[in-house]
Amino acid sequence: MGFFEPWWIMRVFIVLLMAPRIHGWGKEGHYVVCKIAENYLTEDALAAVKALLPDRAEGDLAAVCSWPDEIRFHYRWSSPLHYIDTPDFRCNYQYCRDCHDSVGRKDRCVTGAIYNYTMQLMQEHDDTDLSAVKYNLTEALMFLSHFVGDVHQPLHVGFTGDEGGNTIIIRWYRRKTNLHHVWDTMIIESALKTFYNSDLTTMIKSIQNNITDAFADECSSENCKGTVCPDPYATESINLACKFAYRNATPGSTLGDDYFLSRLPVVERRLAQSGVRLAALLNRIFSKHKSIASE
Repeated sequence: MGFFEPWWIMRVFIVLLMAPRIHGWGKEGHYVVCKIAENYLTEDALAAVKALLPDRAEGDLAAVCSWPDEIRFHYRWSSPLHYIDTPDFRCNYQYCRDCHDSVGRKDRCVTGAIYNYTMQLMQEHDDTDLSAVKYNLTEALMFLSHFVGDVHQPLHVGFTGDEGGNTIIIRWYRRKTNLHHVWDTMIIESALKTFYNSDLTTMIKSIQNNITDAFADECSSENCKGTVCPDPYATESINLACKFAYRNATPGSTLGDDYFLSRLPVVERRLAQSGVRLAALLNRIFSKHKSIASE
């Protein structure tokens, strides 16, 4: 932006920077998901992921897991890919019915995006234009890792009428916000302050310690059709939204300890499931395409 841009352009830019994140787990949540995933990657998958990461990530997938949120104002076409809107109060999800954007374009939702970017990563690369292909695969990896996290956030498969809780204005203790933001960010922030001494690493270790072998096997060896199966994850999310997120969270209500302490286990389990399932997906992708890892 030049020094002589009109003042109102700078003001709009500042407002955009201050806007709350409404398109995914907050930055901390996505970091947790990808850190957990890294611990479950096979040697081949880890090598492939590191080969595709941008230099700024310094080999750490978690460092760029929030990238799709950071560029959402620049890549405006990507906004509908973060969520699914389902019919009000039905508490179920159907791909053919629900996976579309606000103007009805099919396959433009978070499950559609997961299918798309999985297929991109699985396609054979063209050695004649390696730099361009690697750039596209880098974006595909970052989008995929982010969207696997998003589909596990219950209100990313929320009701159309309230935009996944975005229009339900409540108070989180004394702070005015909306229900979607509570599930994206504020439950995690409150947990960090209350139980983890504001240390994200400690929270990650605690969540990982609760991932038993049986839990990991359940999440990584599911009966998927082909490589990827995000539809069951979306079904889980809308069920959890109805059972936990929307319940006792009417417009104008104040959510405090009762809501926080009963919903935190749900949030932490979804973060754990996201991480283990993302790792399982990347392991399946790169076990079939080891050549990507050797570039």
